[in-house]
Amino acid sequence: MPRRSGLIGALVALLVLLLGASANATAHTARSATAATAADTAAAADCRVLAPGASAAAESAVAAACEQVAAGVWYSWGGGHGPQPGASYGQVDPTDPASEHDPERRGFDCSGLVRYAYARAAGADILNGPADTQYYTHRAAARFAAGEGLAPLLPGDLLAWGTSSHLHHIAIYLGAGRMVEAKQSGTKLMVSDVRLDGDYHGALRVNTGPVTGHVFQTWGTGVWTKAAPSVSAARVYAFPGPTTIRVACQKHAETVTSDGYTNDAWSYLPDYQAWMTNIYIKGAAWLESVPTCTS
Repeated sequence: MPRRSGLIGALVALLVLLLGASANATAHTARSATAATAADTAAAADCRVLAPGASAAAESAVAAACEQVAAGVWYSWGGGHGPQPGASYGQVDPTDPASEHDPERRGFDCSGLVRYAYARAAGADILNGPADTQYYTHRAAARFAAGEGLAPLLPGDLLAWGTSSHLHHIAIYLGAGRMVEAKQSGTKLMVSDVRLDGDYHGALRVNTGPVTGHVFQTWGTGVWTKAAPSVSAARVYAFPGPTTIRVACQKHAETVTSDGYTNDAWSYLPDYQAWMTNIYIKGAAWLESVPTCTS
């Protein structure tokens, strides 16, 4: 009997230990869920216009993005790029293992969120496309170089990261050094401190009203803009396909022959701070109503 009693006692002790561990695990899980909920609530509360001076449209864009933060919407690679602005199921990013669940998550990637926010603000789909297209939009009311920092920015301005030929991330400024963004797979939409280090490229203010200036359409694919009006000049950015552009002025410079056309006219594109041969701009060889560049 003493041996049996000792065995029973040991079993009882083990059972108590296991029940205690289970209770601790349950409590830990509950605390983790509570902490996550609290973090989400704090992020949503912090997502708002944090400085004065923005236009009503810009504040509306911030509000639209922050609604998605409050709703706990996921980052999803490729999300937000459906036929209409709004959350959509994403894709697997072949460069990011964390994106394996993105096809199951209805959400936004960085440019999908910007597209949705400004479509809500403008009442039209004015920023459809990836970060490159959004940053170089002909709807830019103002642009700010990386070296200018945050001082000239207002809530609703768009911040971009990457190089002139490839911008890989874009976010919406809130003011006070904060931004709302769809950052990366495995996370939800969030409010973050603005990251001015690394490859921060610059910012722009979006014009949601009528577009001013000389507006044209390009044609062709993979057409490079240049740092100077010459085919040998440094490349700045390649248009993936037909694009709406603003032309500031044009000049006669190096003669170019391409796709069956020959022309020596080049146009300066202020949104790209670059030149483009007029061959790939729809219209006459010398664009009507566009002034001659003075330098």
